[in-house]
Amino acid sequence: MKSLTWKLHLKSSPVRVFYFLNTDWGRKQFWAENAQQQGDQIAFEFSNGQKHTAHILEAKAPDIFKVEYFNSLVSFELAADGSGGTDLVLQSTNIPHADYQQTYAGWLSVLLALKAACDFRVDLRNHDPARTWDQLYVDN
Repeated sequence: MKSLTWKLHLKSSPVRVFYFLNTDWGRKQFWAENAQQQGDQIAFEFSNGQKHTAHILEAKAPDIFKVEYFNSLVSFELAADGSGGTDLVLQSTNIPHADYQQTYAGWLSVLLALKAACDFRVDLRNHDPARTWDQLYVDN
């Protein structure tokens, strides 16, 4: 098993970033076509038609959001940067070797979409089922 870490700086506050991670509306702005939460589960639906149920392991506003996601453990740690923004650290652990390259690139895509949506109210995704990650599009 492998792990990875990505860091991202956002001009938005930790409260705002946490809202994007921890609400159905927020996740729909950058992460998935739909992401409905019931209890500690999130039913994700992606533009390629794939569905996945993630389990929330911890949601402590505005600092920590942890999920079990596609068989790996993912932690978003948020810290105020002292200027009104957020330093985010994403750690994904327990990644199968065969999935590492796609997971590594996938989180980069998700994080940059989060920054665009949260900081600039821009959706970088194309929402086209014929142009998804499966066809090597990074803007799905």
